[in-house]
Amino acid sequence: MTVAVPPASAPSPVAPPPAAPAGPVLFSTAGLAEAERVALWEQHNAQALIGLRCRSLEDDALELEATEINLQLPRVHLARVTGTPHVVERTRSVVRRLPSEAVACYLALAGEAFFYHDDGVRVLRPGQLIVCDADRPFMRGFSQGLEELAVKVPREVWQALDGPSLTQPLVFDVDEGTAQARALARMVGRAVLPQAAAGAVEEGVLLELLGSVVSGRASMSAAVHLATAKAFVDEHLADAGLTAARVARGIGVSERHLSRVFASGGEGFPQYLLGRRLERARVLLLAGTPETVAWTAAACGFGSASHFSHTFRERYGVRAADLLRGGKIEG
Repeated sequence: MTVAVPPASAPSPVAPPPAAPAGPVLFSTAGLAEAERVALWEQHNAQALIGLRCRSLEDDALELEATEINLQLPRVHLARVTGTPHVVERTRSVVRRLPSEAVACYLALAGEAFFYHDDGVRVLRPGQLIVCDADRPFMRGFSQGLEELAVKVPREVWQALDGPSLTQPLVFDVDEGTAQARALARMVGRAVLPQAAAGAVEEGVLLELLGSVVSGRASMSAAVHLATAKAFVDEHLADAGLTAARVARGIGVSERHLSRVFASGGEGFPQYLLGRRLERARVLLLAGTPETVAWTAAACGFGSASHFSHTFRERYGVRAADLLRGGKIEG
């Protein structure tokens, strides 16, 4: 079933950001004196994300090892956080001392975590997103370690998105949920990689995706449909039978609209799909991952190894077999 959509030129309901953001910034407790790790980790989070009190699960509270990659956009803050087992608390006293006036969204990437709040306890598994009012007290625990994405949304921005009231936390299943939810995770994840380029993330699209996920309403923006379609393509790149019709069904639009959306982005769907497959193959070959060219072709959705080899050489000017043996791509 497809949803009714406006022409591809329909304006986004979220205004474009006023300026391009700076690139990601990394902070880590690795290499810090053990006696200073917890205090400096708390200090960093209070300045860069949300103020928390941190405790290690080990007998020695100084064992905390954690890393955070932060990206401050004009209207939201994104982060990728990893760490050893520990507990964080946002108590009433912390809220009074360090109010955030924001909504916090945490997407678990690995390891189960608990979220304790006034109304009970939620256990989150990888692939689930929890959304909460950051100024309502909570406790979070990571007995298997922490790996997650975080999005901090100022309250006024949340209200502009028509985000639901957060009298209690909301949990969304991203891995098994909508294509929009997976596109949101993909966009946030790519934005907070250490090598991500400044300005690489479209903040307006990210906010629209978040609004669609938490409200359950389909977005009407062509830019969001394009981002969602690209995420769907990446998920199914190894499928040699992937077609525009299947992508359109997967994201809930008509095939005709999908064609218009890609055309508005500067290239047709077939060209985009081929380009993504070739780029995936290039990355695999340069990393030395595949054992054969035929394996690479199949892993990237090509129906035949010979067609892949011919297309790859046309695009990059070098044979896939030579690159697999340690060759280089010029230019």
